[in-house]
Amino acid sequence: YLTYFLCICLLFVCLSIYNYTYIHFNNLYCILCKTNEENISLLCCFAFELLNGKMLTRLDELKRQEVSRLRMLLKAKLDSTNAQSVQMDHASLLKQFEHLDPHNQNTFEAKDLELLIVTATKDLENFDAERHEEFKRYEMLKEHERREYLKSLDQEKREEEEKRIKELKEKHRQHPKVNAPGSVDQLREVWKETDGLDPQEFNPKTFFKLHDTNGDGVLDEQELEALFTKELEKVYDPKNEEDDMMEMEEERLRMREHVMQNVDLNHDRLVSLEEFLKSTEKKEFNNPNEWETLDDTKPVYTEEELQRFEAELQDREMELGRRAEKLRQEQELLKERSKALEAQKREYQQAVMEMSQKQKEQQALNRQPPSGPNGELQFQQEMQKLANEDSQVVKVPVNQNGVQNNLPAEPPQNLPQHTS
Repeated sequence: YLTYFLCICLLFVCLSIYNYTYIHFNNLYCILCKTNEENISLLCCFAFELLNGKMLTRLDELKRQEVSRLRMLLKAKLDSTNAQSVQMDHASLLKQFEHLDPHNQNTFEAKDLELLIVTATKDLENFDAERHEEFKRYEMLKEHERREYLKSLDQEKREEEEKRIKELKEKHRQHPKVNAPGSVDQLREVWKETDGLDPQEFNPKTFFKLHDTNGDGVLDEQELEALFTKELEKVYDPKNEEDDMMEMEEERLRMREHVMQNVDLNHDRLVSLEEFLKSTEKKEFNNPNEWETLDDTKPVYTEEELQRFEAELQDREMELGRRAEKLRQEQELLKERSKALEAQKREYQQAVMEMSQKQKEQQALNRQPPSGPNGELQFQQEMQKLANEDSQVVKVPVNQNGVQNNLPAEPPQNLPQHTS
């Protein structure tokens, strides 16, 4: 993330500078290559004089985002150490990060650019050492796994496996001669095989311009490493079981370091045209020593380092075992809790069913209409029939002949009787 943040900040700075003049940009680039403290400060001050307001606003925003990210990291780190109750002093904690000015957390200034360049330079200086250490651990792990596998075999199979491994190593050693990186033979082979030109017409200046792929006037580390591909293909083939591609990348790194040590005079991790042409005038350029591959050199680790590595692996496996056991116990506890919750759920459901049944029985005893699912009353069909009968018109009686009888069926009571 630091590299990403640095690239964005430098991109804004460089774009603004480039819009000024190409000459000034080229001069600043030369200053940046000489990474001493005085020149870096000069670069940063001069760069900020050329920045416009819009660029500065964007840089301020990027810095605030980075400060916010760092605060989140600090909080996560404290949370992981169970220090939630400790009140954080972000201003003090941010001082442990060297790529930003902790005293100014809101605006991006020349001091921030200076710190970014210095920090990135330190990271580049440690990059190769970290790659070598990573490869050493890879080789020790590979040897550890080989030994453990052999221990799991019986005597006969173990001897067969050891014989097979020895044959693979011998097969790997059988490869064409590898030219010393940066020598005339190596460069002429690239001139012929990659560039398709006549080796007898090899020209160092033309070669430099051909392989300065981005046209910036220097050969950087990636451009140099690309020159060694033909030599590495003599030794390593991804289709062969005996060839390890991790070893090939380590070999590529060793070749680049060899060239830098002999060619990079100002140690800026770049090869200028002047440095390249001077290297072709050295005696080692025309008469180099034979290049020794990883197979020809001593192992990258000692037996004592391997034993410490295996002890570290054992401690790590024990720790992982303890964590796995703790997780297993937590899983069992969760299963038990889940069973208890399920039983409690069934008890609640049974209680609800019993309460509902009692409510229905009570309503039947009180002759109350049962309630619906939402509590509304449900009337019986008999009550509906009564309502229908009340709404009907009373029928008039009819005599035997089918004639409507308008007289009442019985004489009215208490009427006076007439005599004839």
